[in-house]
Amino acid sequence: MENARNKPSFGIALLTVLFLFVIIIAQVLVAGSPDIHMTLVFSIAFAVLLLLMTGTKWSSIEEGVMHGCKIATVPMMILMFIGMLIPTLIAAGTIPSLIYYGLKIINPSVFLLTAAVVCSVSSMCTGSSWTTGGTFGVAFMGISMGLGIPPALTAGAVISGAVIGDKLSPLSDSTNLAAGVCETNLFQHIKSMLYTTVPAFIISLVIYTVLGMKYKAAAIDTSAVDTILSGLDASFNVSPIYAMVSLIPLVVIVTLALKKVSALAAMVIASIVAMLVAMLAQGYGLMEMMSYMNYGFSIDTGVEAVDKLLNRGGIQAMMWTVSLGYLGLTYGGILEITGTLEALIDKMTTLTQNARNLVITHLLSSICINIISASQYVAIIIPGRMYLPAYKKLGIRMDVASRTCEDSGTVTSPLVPWGLCGVFFTGALGVGTLEYLPYAFLCYLTPIVAIAYAITGKFIWKEKNK
Repeated sequence: MENARNKPSFGIALLTVLFLFVIIIAQVLVAGSPDIHMTLVFSIAFAVLLLLMTGTKWSSIEEGVMHGCKIATVPMMILMFIGMLIPTLIAAGTIPSLIYYGLKIINPSVFLLTAAVVCSVSSMCTGSSWTTGGTFGVAFMGISMGLGIPPALTAGAVISGAVIGDKLSPLSDSTNLAAGVCETNLFQHIKSMLYTTVPAFIISLVIYTVLGMKYKAAAIDTSAVDTILSGLDASFNVSPIYAMVSLIPLVVIVTLALKKVSALAAMVIASIVAMLVAMLAQGYGLMEMMSYMNYGFSIDTGVEAVDKLLNRGGIQAMMWTVSLGYLGLTYGGILEITGTLEALIDKMTTLTQNARNLVITHLLSSICINIISASQYVAIIIPGRMYLPAYKKLGIRMDVASRTCEDSGTVTSPLVPWGLCGVFFTGALGVGTLEYLPYAFLCYLTPIVAIAYAITGKFIWKEKNK
């Protein structure tokens, strides 16, 4: 391949990446702004100029742009359709009913624990953290507002639960991808991941339980909760029978996921079903629903807290997030196709002489590539294939390699502000990545557990014939 022969030197690759890190850190620390669109534009421009000056052909850069946009297209379409799905679920009474009965039933002191557990079950059933975040996640954000629990803390619990499915569900694309990249059986791969993911999730649940204990029922402003309940009751039919009907779109989503229908198709079908439920059960008109799906749900209940909970969603509301996703993937695509990422990885092969160094190097490489490329898929594929010969040489089982791919590439994806998962959760939950980052415990506890295993040699299995 021409790109492989003409890949930049390690120094050029490092300079390209350092520029991104420096200006992002400067922006966050000096300007305090999470709006990094132009930061990415400047990083892309710097990378392109540097690569052109050091011999990379424009055709390779253009190919990288197209490659990044190709990776982004389906996820960004899903993101837009989730933007369309959210207002239909609100109009159908799905989210209002979940919030209404959630406020009535859920004890504030176990709310964070409940959010993490429910989202983990949903994501295991659907294999998608995005579907979970756009449905149950939005509902839990609404409930937390009524209970007076910080949105960033709730978002962290939602994400910790939602990521479980991305990691462990056989329906998950990243789970299947990691197993395929590392040439291991899917269910052997999932079994191997239990050793790192389950301890990290249990620790996360303990932390959420401890943090949640400060939010006692007696400390909640019941008058504020009663106001929200009254506002929901006055604006939607939330009687038990209608609440059951409103859950039909969620049943449709889970059913389609179990039947392995593409996420893109599932979002569209669920949106149409939710639209029909809204029209038949809640009395909305067709043109009204079309406007909501495009621009977001809009209602004036006379109760500010309820309006804040429900006035959200829409395709147009997701375009800020979509543009950020395209810019992030364009940057990553350029670095991948021009060989910049490979130049960085090549320097790390000297650190893979034993099992401990190999696993730790693999973990850190995947996390770095996740940050640089804005794609968990790239962070799984490139290090996974790069380090696979080292695993084989040391006689380490392939399910350790595949597990390491996900212990780094998958779980850290929601923590990258310009990455696919980061931009999604910011758009769906309404909380900035840097705000929820400290509370998404599973996302960084999992790599820590994996590093602990690498240091101690625990669960780093060897092939029997070695």
